[in-house]
Amino acid sequence: MVFSAKTNGSDEWKAIISAISTLVEEATFESTGEGITFRGMDPSHVALIDIAWPNSAFEKYECDSEVKFGVRIDEFSKLIKRADKKDTIEISISEDNLLLVTIGKNKKYKMRLIESSATDTPLPKISYNAKIGVTSTEFDKILGDVQVVSEYLSINATTTNAEFSGRGDSGEAVITLEKGMPEMPEIDVKEPSIATYSLEYLNSIVKAVGTVAGTVICEYSTKMPLRLEFKVANVGRIHFYLAPRVES
Repeated sequence: MVFSAKTNGSDEWKAIISAISTLVEEATFESTGEGITFRGMDPSHVALIDIAWPNSAFEKYECDSEVKFGVRIDEFSKLIKRADKKDTIEISISEDNLLLVTIGKNKKYKMRLIESSATDTPLPKISYNAKIGVTSTEFDKILGDVQVVSEYLSINATTTNAEFSGRGDSGEAVITLEKGMPEMPEIDVKEPSIATYSLEYLNSIVKAVGTVAGTVICEYSTKMPLRLEFKVANVGRIHFYLAPRVES
């Protein structure tokens, strides 16, 4: 078995590990000749994360067979955090089944792998009627603005604007972005759509990935799951799915 993956900086690994840590404590990565993937769901089955990291995004990548390796996210995160921004990170698996992590030119770690806990997690099959692109900085601000009064974020999109709102015991917040504003570079709405989602989940994922993602793409339909796509340089795809709040 030959497996080795090297990045020319640490931001990509930090973003991916932060994103995964918002949902699960253990992660099983799958590597093939095409790249590294991860898919996992939180214990309450409210949120799902889907990551595809193609071989072309690595400085060096080798994998001659399908390889699965399981890690405890907090342990792996501690190693990755020892890397400076410009440090290369190379991972491989030793003959005695340890994860080898080389950071920069002079730091080498060995970490015990855990039993693979991977189960097939199908992606939700949904057609999306609304697609909104918001800068990650603006989206983070919107979540903070709404969280002042509510635990939930409602998104109401029309062909000309997107309204983000929340309501709680103390009051109500409404933030409106108009088509053409630099904070919202994209809006494509087939039919007006409104749905409500947990701010707790949204905040944790946006805080984890948003700093390295320039734009967040939100796709949803009325009372249907939300899909967030984070555009992270040198990482193919980070998709986050979140079930809507069902009004009782």
